[in-house]
Amino acid sequence: MSAIKENLLRVRERIDRAAQRAGRDSKEIKLVAVSKTVEVARIKEAIEGGVSILGENYVQEAQKKIETLGRRVSWHFIGHLQSNKARYAVRLFDAVHSIDSLSLAEELNRRAEQENRVISVMIEVNLSREATKFGTDEERLLSLARGIQQLGCLSLEGLMTMPPYFDDPEMSRPYYAALRELRGRLAGEGIPMKELSMGMSGDFEIAVEEGATYVRVGTAIFGSRK
Repeated sequence: MSAIKENLLRVRERIDRAAQRAGRDSKEIKLVAVSKTVEVARIKEAIEGGVSILGENYVQEAQKKIETLGRRVSWHFIGHLQSNKARYAVRLFDAVHSIDSLSLAEELNRRAEQENRVISVMIEVNLSREATKFGTDEERLLSLARGIQQLGCLSLEGLMTMPPYFDDPEMSRPYYAALRELRGRLAGEGIPMKELSMGMSGDFEIAVEEGATYVRVGTAIFGSRK
């Protein structure tokens, strides 16, 4: 068995155990294999190992991979999306995890309408308020969610966040708990959403314990990036 397939087995086992600890069904949790900078041959190994969702950060890089690998998996955009790349994004991706402004959402909606597509989206929330991170803040979240609800070619599915980097994964827990609470608050405002995209290689088990429905795992599957 290849190293990538072994890594996938270990990641899935860790997701299962974390779900058990939280009293959750691990079938609720979808694994996004983050293939940024990973060469096509190694991505093929992951697909052979059962990966069904690939996450990409850059439109141009993803386009080349999609042209080679095709649509046998679902492609999700998880990086910062610039408005001028929206027309490409709606052709390439099944979901965008990182909507952070109404202007971006409106441009994505306009392009999706031209392509006669409905795109699943999530709102990225910058809970750490780090200047180096993208995402809307908590104060603007409700108005952004309401604005997206009015756009006919976007389907608002959930929230995404990326906490600061910590050596101790337990330090990520408050951020993931806060995102879950924000989803609950939005439901109370009449905006129910199912998905929480949170957790990466270093802390995805904590994210699962706090309610993640998507975990975005790259290094733990593909190894360290060059």
